[in-house]
Amino acid sequence: MIISLNDENFDQTTSSGVTLVDFYADWCQPCKRMMPKVESVATQLQGKVTVAKVNVDEAKTVAAKFGIRSIPTFALIKDGTVLSVSAGSKSEQDLLSFAESHNRGA
Repeated sequence: MIISLNDENFDQTTSSGVTLVDFYADWCQPCKRMMPKVESVATQLQGKVTVAKVNVDEAKTVAAKFGIRSIPTFALIKDGTVLSVSAGSKSEQDLLSFAESHNRGA
């Protein structure tokens, strides 16, 4: 399950646990191609990592806070702290490894 975040609920939702955030836009073709991979990773990590998406056109404050300049961009957040940010399309395995990197002390 993927949850949608916006300027109002972002900080509260990412303040505890581990969250993989997909910054995207509806018009972005690479973002659309990533969605099945993001959905698969969300299924594989259910109960371990929260997977969320942020539409950069609708959540401009959050996008600015993260300095999003290209999409898709993925952020890994643990207990409100950004562990890592990675821009660009990825394979499903690379996205899964990125999401699980908090277990390796990222």
